[in-house]
Amino acid sequence: MSKLWGVGLGPGDPELVTVKAARVIGEADVIAFHSARHGRSISRAIAAPYMRAGQLEEHLVYPVTTETTDHPGGYQGAIDEFYESAAARLAEHLAAGRTVALLAAGDPLFYSSFQHMHRRLADRFDTEIIPGVTSVSAASAALGTPLVEEKQVLTVLPGTLPVEELTRRLRETDAAAIMKLGRTYPGVRQALADSGRLDDAFYVERASSDRQRVLRAADVDEASVPYFAITVVPGPTPATRITLTDAAENDSAVTKDQDTATTDGIAARGTDIAASTGGPAAQAASNSAATHDDRVGEVVVIGLGPGDEAWTTPEVSQALAEATDIVGYTTYVNRVPVRPGQRRHASDNRVESERAGMALDMAKQGAKVVVVSSGDPGVFAMAAAVVEESADPQWRDVPVRVLPGVTAASAVASRMGAPLGHDFAMISLSDRLKPWETVAQRISAVASADMAFAVYNPASSQRTWQVAAMRDLALEHRKPETPVVIGRDVGGPTESVRVVTLGELNPAEVDMRTLLIVGASTTTVFDAAGGPRVFTSRRYGA
Repeated sequence: MSKLWGVGLGPGDPELVTVKAARVIGEADVIAFHSARHGRSISRAIAAPYMRAGQLEEHLVYPVTTETTDHPGGYQGAIDEFYESAAARLAEHLAAGRTVALLAAGDPLFYSSFQHMHRRLADRFDTEIIPGVTSVSAASAALGTPLVEEKQVLTVLPGTLPVEELTRRLRETDAAAIMKLGRTYPGVRQALADSGRLDDAFYVERASSDRQRVLRAADVDEASVPYFAITVVPGPTPATRITLTDAAENDSAVTKDQDTATTDGIAARGTDIAASTGGPAAQAASNSAATHDDRVGEVVVIGLGPGDEAWTTPEVSQALAEATDIVGYTTYVNRVPVRPGQRRHASDNRVESERAGMALDMAKQGAKVVVVSSGDPGVFAMAAAVVEESADPQWRDVPVRVLPGVTAASAVASRMGAPLGHDFAMISLSDRLKPWETVAQRISAVASADMAFAVYNPASSQRTWQVAAMRDLALEHRKPETPVVIGRDVGGPTESVRVVTLGELNPAEVDMRTLLIVGASTTTVFDAAGGPRVFTSRRYGA
C-alpha cells in the first residue's frame, strides 16, 4: 500500500531522530528530500545513517532561494511551479504503490516545505506525519533554561516581519523565539532594542551540532549570521548560568562560504552542517549513504545516447553497472535501470556546476560516481561542467573519465540520410549561459560560411522567440529553399522527423525536445523509398 510519510528529523543531530522516524526511513521505498541548487541536502545527511541500500531517492532542488529569478511569475511563480512539479514526481511513486518518506529538518509542520506537499497530496494519498524536535526546542536546550513557565506566553516570530511589527509583538509577549535569521538579523536586533528586550535575548547557532554557538544577541556580528540560527528571549529569568561562546571567537568561527540550505524545511541562506553533528550515529552520516573505503573513487561522465536503449554503448552500460552513485538531471537518471544498493541523486537541469561538485565530493570520499547525460556528454552536456569543476585544486586527486555517446545531431541526421556529410557546426540557442548577442554572432558566422549546422536547445516553455531569430539571421546568408530537418524525440516513443525549407520553418512547431539541422547550399533533398532523403555532398563546388 502506498503511503506518504512526513518525517521530522529534528534540528541536526542524527541522534535526535525519533525511533519511529528512523524505522520509517529504513523501510520506505522512496526517500525524498530538498536542497538548494548546490545539491547538498541537510535533511539527507541527517537521515543517512538510517537509510538502506537500494532505496529510490527523489532529490527536490529549489530553483531559487534568496537569489533573483527571471521566471515570468517572479520568485513566487518559480517556487509555486517547483512545488507543483515536486508533488507530481512524488505522486507518480505513490500511484505506483510505493511508500515515500519525505524528509523535513525539524518538524514537518513547523515552517516546513513538507506542508506544500501535504497540501497537494494528502487529499489523494494516505499520509502520516512523524513529528520532530523543533529548532526552538533545540535552542532552549542549548541555553539550558526554560523558555516559559506557568502562565507565560511564548511567541514564535519569523525574522522576515517588518521591524515595527516585530517590535510590537516582542513588547506584548512574555517570551519569544525569532526564526529565519541570516540577512534579517540587523532588523531583528533593531526590533529587540526598540522593544527593550535586547539585553535579555540570546542567539543560538546550529543548535545540537558540534558547531553550536551561544551568544548574547547584542554581541553577534551581523555579517556572520547564517539561516541556521535562532534568537531566544526567555520568559523567566534564567536560574542557572548560561554558557556562552566567547564573543571574541565570533570572527574566527564564521564560515566564509555560506551555502544555501534548508532548516525546518524552508529554503534560505544558511550553512550545510552535513554530517558534522555529534554522536556515534553522526559519524556514519555523509553526503552519500554508501559505505566506501579509504581510497579515492572516480567520476565517470557518460552519454546515454538520444533515447533508444540500443544507442547506449556497452562501455557506458558497464560503467553504470559498476557505479555506487548515479548523478544527473531527473529525466536522464530515470532512464538508468534501478540496481540494488546503487544511490540515485536526481536534480533540476539548471544546476550543472553544483551537480558536478557533488559528484566530485562523493568520489573524493571513495564513491564510484557516474554522471549521466543524454546524447554525448561532451556536447552541450555534463562533461564540460565536471571537467571545469575538477580543475579546482581540491579535486586534484579525483580521477575523471568521459565516455562518449551517440549525439542527438547524429541521430537526427541518420533518420534523413546524411545532412551533416560535409563540414558542419553545432550551436545551442540557449542564452542561459551566454548572451544572445554571442549566439547571434555565431549563427551569422556559420550561415555566412555556408556549412550545415545543428541547432540544440532551440526553445523551451519560457524561451520561444529564438527559433524565429535564428531563421531570420540564417536567411540573410541562405536561400529560403535551404532544407531544414526537424527531428523531435528521436529514439523515443513519440519520434517524428521531417524536412521543410528554411523559409517555411514555423517556430511554433519547435520545442525543447526538438533538434534542427539547417542545410548548406550543397544540401540536397530527393524522394526515395520510405520518404524524403537528405544529404550534403562531400564535394564542394566553385
